[in-house]
Amino acid sequence: MDAYHVLVVEDDQEIRDGIEIYLKSQGYEVYKAADGVEGLEVIENHEIHLAIVDIMMPRMDGVTMVMKLRQSYDFPVIMLSAKSEEVDKIMGLNMGADDYVTKPFTPLELLARVNSHLRRYSKYLEALGGKKQEPSEHVYTIGGLELNEDTVEVTVDGVAIKTTPIEFKILQLLMKNPGRVFSAEEIYERVWNERAINTDTIMVHVRNIREKIEINPKEPKYLKVVWGVGYKIEKQS
Repeated sequence: MDAYHVLVVEDDQEIRDGIEIYLKSQGYEVYKAADGVEGLEVIENHEIHLAIVDIMMPRMDGVTMVMKLRQSYDFPVIMLSAKSEEVDKIMGLNMGADDYVTKPFTPLELLARVNSHLRRYSKYLEALGGKKQEPSEHVYTIGGLELNEDTVEVTVDGVAIKTTPIEFKILQLLMKNPGRVFSAEEIYERVWNERAINTDTIMVHVRNIREKIEINPKEPKYLKVVWGVGYKIEKQS
């Protein structure tokens, strides 16, 4: 693949231009927008591989933008938030963001997150591109829940479930080890391939997965919480 296309959606021009400089230094092609409306227009007219989206913006905020783009796109989204925007940050993750970086942040911190998500997204695209060519399948089935590694697909009772790349990786880890309890730290390190610093995102991603695979998320059949320990996929008889 040629240079990855990264969209920066931030109403503060100084921050927006600063992020652009650092991304371009890594070889990324950068698109910029000052609010959610402009951001969605860029996405509709250009191929985007990752978006960095500020939460608080005029016209259309970042949470609303992410909610709208997730209706059609599955590329990674990193949200930028101030420490005072904790509720909005969690809401953004619930709406489909993959990660967040709290302001003020260092350029190296943001670049590390961008590089990490694009590595995983690249593997995800490769798997999708090869799903019709590979004759072998690696399928994991737990009751009516099925995950196919070759086609990067999840179904529940035969119905296809749309997951983000991060959700797929978390579910893949748990389904390959039914009955085993994974701590939030271990899930983070296995999926992100980096040391766990903040595992708040795991709780939100697990909740999102539950909403998609469980008939009644409040009484889950598959994805269980072991309080004080972690998460597991329950073995089915």
